[in-house]
Amino acid sequence: MPRSVNAVASKRRRKKILKLARGYYGSRSKVYTIAKNTYEKGLLYAYRDRKAKKRSFRALWIQRINAGAREHGISYSQFMGKLKASNIELNRKVLADLAYNNPEAFKAIVEKVK
Repeated sequence: MPRSVNAVASKRRRKKILKLARGYYGSRSKVYTIAKNTYEKGLLYAYRDRKAKKRSFRALWIQRINAGAREHGISYSQFMGKLKASNIELNRKVLADLAYNNPEAFKAIVEKVK
């Protein structure tokens, strides 16, 4: 009895991976096995970097708050400590946005904390 293979499904499976690997350099987008490995590795990077993105944004917010606070003569750690002590519950994202886009409002918060 001849060997039965499902060429239609195999081709569809390969085409799906090659379509997802479009735009990769050289054989990474042309050769199925290399494209598959590259695509799977890309998914791992995407998962990892969704976590790293949160860390890098928090670091950016801290830098912006620190810069805004130091303009008014107070360090970041002192500012955050006094903010908690005076029960002002604004998160770092909002504080950084105020320091960057609305310096007057940020100055009012710093004065209230002092």
